[in-house]
Amino acid sequence: MPATMEAFKAAFRDHPAGVALVTAMTPIGPVGLTASSVASVSADPAALSFSVTRATGSAGGLLSADSIVVHLLAADQVEVARAFARSGAPRFTPEQGWSSLPTGEPWLIAAPVAMRSRIVHTLPVGASSLVVAEVLDVRLGERAPSLVYRDRRFHALDDESPQL
Repeated sequence: MPATMEAFKAAFRDHPAGVALVTAMTPIGPVGLTASSVASVSADPAALSFSVTRATGSAGGLLSADSIVVHLLAADQVEVARAFARSGAPRFTPEQGWSSLPTGEPWLIAAPVAMRSRIVHTLPVGASSLVVAEVLDVRLGERAPSLVYRDRRFHALDDESPQL
């Protein structure tokens, strides 16, 4: 099968991915987006990667920010993930549980993990950009069932899920 866009999307549709929110503070206010492309790059130095599909809107704000926060989400945060995945949906509401780090970035307090980071590389790939960020601080919250994305739906993964 040729590597068409549709074939490529179909290939990844059944490949599960963790769900994260990437946020930043910009001169016009907080921005953020849902990402299922976050990956560990290096432990020493601590670095992660993710991709964005365009350099405008929230993605553009993230790419131009001095620092970002990558939140790894728990299954009970699915509505926050949905809100940040939809254009025009309410974001950074008090009901979602936001605060600010001492350095000013938006912080989802209940996220099991929040990593304050600094973008060190961006690589354009087609209409997307691959982002590599150095992790500056790690905040570990309470361990919780993970939120994963597979076949266009959110799922919970926890210690009770069958181990193979």
